[in-house]
Amino acid sequence: MTENMALQPETTLASRVCHEGVFLTVRHDTVRLANGLERGRDVVEHPGGVMVVPRLDDGRLLLIRQYRYALGDFLLEFPAGKIEPGEAPLQTIQRELEEETGYAADHWQPLTKMATAPGFCNEWIHVFYAHGLRQLAEAGGLEDEAIELVPMHPEAIQAAIVEGRLTDAKTICGFALVAGMQGAIV
Repeated sequence: MTENMALQPETTLASRVCHEGVFLTVRHDTVRLANGLERGRDVVEHPGGVMVVPRLDDGRLLLIRQYRYALGDFLLEFPAGKIEPGEAPLQTIQRELEEETGYAADHWQPLTKMATAPGFCNEWIHVFYAHGLRQLAEAGGLEDEAIELVPMHPEAIQAAIVEGRLTDAKTICGFALVAGMQGAIV
């Protein structure tokens, strides 16, 4: 950091919406830096999301495999979703777990909140751990989601990460949290 760039928030001088989608908005802001320079900032506005690391009674963690259009590939992930207006993060993830996997959980523990792409997006993902799972319905997601359940032992998840078969960043972070806190949350 140079001497004339003290750590201070940037001041928004102007903001213009470039695109308004179904749930994402893209805007271009002009900001003033602490040293007086003006710069442009592109921001993706996101309503926020949730993810859960669900543990089955046999110790396996419940992942899902689904197609992600933006990447053109199937990803292995923990259940997750977008926060709907008026929903609290816990309500959202309880709904998402049931919609995507057919399971509900008796025990929930919030783990953290993480910024997914803070260089250009304002999305926060609230991460939970759940156990005491009970199956209520068949898995499958909503009508626009094709989902396969993939229960895996933690050792298999770690191998999938190392081998590049599990590449979803939020899932890797959630797994690392649970693996690092195993004694405290299991």
